[in-house]
Formats: sequence, structure tokens, C-alpha cells
Amino acid sequence: MEKILLRSKFRGSLLGTLIGDCCGAPFEGQVMDSGSKLVLRQNLDKLEGPFFKAPYKKYTDDTALTKCVLSSLLNPSGFSQKLLAKNFVLEYFKDPRRGYGAAVGDVFEKLRKTKVADPVGPAAAQFGGSGSFGNGAAMRVAPIALYCVNRGNSELLQMVRDASLVTHSHTLGVNGAVLQALAITQSLKLNPEEQLNAKQFLAQLKTDITEVEKENDPDLDANHNAYQKQLEAVEQLLDGKVESSDENVLNLLGHSVAALHSVPTAIFCFLKCTDGTASHVSIYFLRIRLC
Repeated sequence: MEKILLRSKFRGSLLGTLIGDCCGAPFEGQVMDSGSKLVLRQNLDKLEGPFFKAPYKKYTDDTALTKCVLSSLLNPSGFSQKLLAKNFVLEYFKDPRRGYGAAVGDVFEKLRKTKVADPVGPAAAQFGGSGSFGNGAAMRVAPIALYCVNRGNSELLQMVRDASLVTHSHTLGVNGAVLQALAITQSLKLNPEEQLNAKQFLAQLKTDITEVEKENDPDLDANHNAYQKQLEAVEQLLDGKVESSDENVLNLLGHSVAALHSVPTAIFCFLKCTDGTASHVSIYFLRIRLC
């Protein structure tokens, strides 16, 4: 792939993270009636024009921590969990009013008190030792996917897991980040001159996440193939076996802070947009709460 094209894709991935954060945050958690949806739809349509103007929108913890991941990857000494944890702590205490959740704030408090002696210890101790299954690790994974674009899935998966464990130790939280990274990696390799084949894209994701979830023990984990099942639901919605109404999408895939109920939803939104019939799909996207 030409360097100019790849550079453009890198830029688009990072700017997309920023734009989604800034534009989505004002609607986070809102229950939207038909009138609110219409206003939102009109605002989103204006984004496509060259003369769009809107009030200043602040970025949230999503972007703040994504920047930390990026700077950690670019460190001359190389990436490490300890470096990432230090960068997270510095960023959090420099500007704590970016919408951080109480749980991750507690992790950063403990990391600072212990001088990051154990960069994954505080996260592993959360929620009675089960760890967080939220989508925080997934929302900031884009820089890792970019960094590993020519390094193969093995290195990608290991780096995503290492980065995720600083704040999320639950399998669902980690694998949500893995799934998001796999989707970004696949997107980077697409030919922009060709129409995206949603079925092929989804089939490859299912193959990849199936391999990842084989590491889960079905005798000990009731959700050992949770993301496979979610992608099967995505497939049903895309194929028309289930009508892709707002209600069905949100009931089948979810739109909560849990990675399992937001990352597959985001992937559905992306793939649905490729068929040219998704005038309403941005409504889903802004309600996902990838935070």
C-alpha cells in the first residue's frame, strides 16, 4: 500500500476517534424522542458540507487516554505497561474533569499511591477481583491497530491485551478491545477504490474472534464465545433475517458501557453504512456510549 494512502488512513482513524468523541459526548446517555432524532439527523447531514459551523465541543477521557496510548507507542524506549500506566496517571491528574468514571479514577489513584509498582494490579482487583468489562480499552485501541498494521495478528493481540490490562482485566473488556483492533486493522487494508463487502468483512472478523475466544474455557466461562454470538446477531441484522429497526438493534446488540454491548454495535453501524441505505444509522452510533 502506498505511504500516502496509508498515512491518510492513519489520520482518518485518529481524527475519527476525536470527532466521534466530541460529537457524541453531548448526546451520551440521552433518551431520544422522534423530534430529537430529527434535529440530530439534520445536524449530522450538515457535517458533510464544507461550511459546517457548530459550537465548540470538548473532547472527553476517551480522547485523552487515546493520546496517552499513542505517546506510549512513540516512546523511544519502547512500549510497556508501566509507561502506559504512568501516562494515564499523569493525564488523569492533570485534567480529571474529562468525564472519567469513578472506577477508573480509583485505579489511577491507586497507581499513583504505589508509584505504579504493579501497573495491572489495581485494575485486576476491581469489582471483587473480576475486573472491568467496560469498553474503555476498546475506545482507545486505535493507535495500537495502526502501530501493528504490518506486524501480524499475534503481536497485535498481545499488545492490545497488555494495554487493556492496565484498566480492564475482565475477559469481555479485553476481548472487546481485541475485536475493535481487528476491525480497524481489516479496515486499514481495504482498497478505497473498491466497494466494501460487508459479508466478507464480517466473516473475517468472526474467524479472527473465534480463534481468540478458543482460549476461553467453556466449562468455566458461560460467556466463552460471547463475541462470536454478537457477531452472529450482527450478521442477522445485515442480512435482513431480523429487521434492523432501532429497537431490534438495541435489544440484540445493546448500547451500554459494557464492551460486549457496544463494540459489536459500533461494527454493525459501520457495516450498515456501507450499503447506502442507513440514513438513520448515526443515531445508533451516537447512542452507543463508547466511553
